[in-house]
Amino acid sequence: MKVTVTGATGVIGRALVRELLDAGDEVTVLSRDAERARAALGARVEAHRWGDAKAEPPPPAALRGRDAVAHLLGEPVAQRWSDRAKREIRDSRVQSTHNLVAGLGELPEGERPRALVSQSASGYYGPRDDERVDESAGPGDDFLAGVTLDWEARALSAEELGLRVVVTRTGVVLSEQGGALEKMLPFFKLGVGGPVAGGGQFVPWVHLDDVAGALQFCLHRDQATGAINLTAPEPVTNRELSRTLGKVLKRPALAPVPSFAVRALYGQMATIVTTGVRAVPARLLELGYRFRRPSLEDALREATGS
Repeated sequence: MKVTVTGATGVIGRALVRELLDAGDEVTVLSRDAERARAALGARVEAHRWGDAKAEPPPPAALRGRDAVAHLLGEPVAQRWSDRAKREIRDSRVQSTHNLVAGLGELPEGERPRALVSQSASGYYGPRDDERVDESAGPGDDFLAGVTLDWEARALSAEELGLRVVVTRTGVVLSEQGGALEKMLPFFKLGVGGPVAGGGQFVPWVHLDDVAGALQFCLHRDQATGAINLTAPEPVTNRELSRTLGKVLKRPALAPVPSFAVRALYGQMATIVTTGVRAVPARLLELGYRFRRPSLEDALREATGS
């Protein structure tokens, strides 16, 4: 299969590119700096420059004749949400997806990719209590839910061009290279980590190996369409995540972190830590995807090198 990947130099992008190359797929990547992407990802990838994904479609040569596109662009959410940051979080997702689909539409029908797998997020559902949430659930009404709703709508508009479209609602990715775990580790390694805001909120975790594996699965599986939760089979509470991380690192994990302390540190962004959603991967399991790291302890040991 010939696959074009956007966001290929990010944590998830690099993992997916490795996954595809290992499977024998031909990989093209789109990046603001094609030379840097080629240096980072190796000579086996074909790299094209997409200078401003928020303002222009990608170059047709990067899409023409490919079988599928994996769209992974997006400004990191785990940062303090100033007005400027919120605009960038939204525009980097919504506008880039709009421009990608526009670029696909400019190609003759016979030269278009057949599938688009576009990254989304479990933030689509907004904060929930302890209900198990599958892909049939509706959207939330907070900032991230609004961003995700518009983001998915732009991706799903590619169905009008005849593409099979998947939007992967990805949970909290466990990887030492970035995201929530990277921010948690320094505190836990010092022995001052613990449950946040009471610890009862659910964390829809997933290991990076399964993010890459499931994305590749969706690219290749014609039956994969629409929304797919990319989370481990069993979400855990923040309290259980903290306890297990402490066990893996052989450090105490009993120091509770109150909500006000998280809000003081992160502002509005604190809501993604102090609230949660018990998202489950009903569609992935139905389609036959076999998780590589379904155990939280195993996933944390691998992610932390412990």
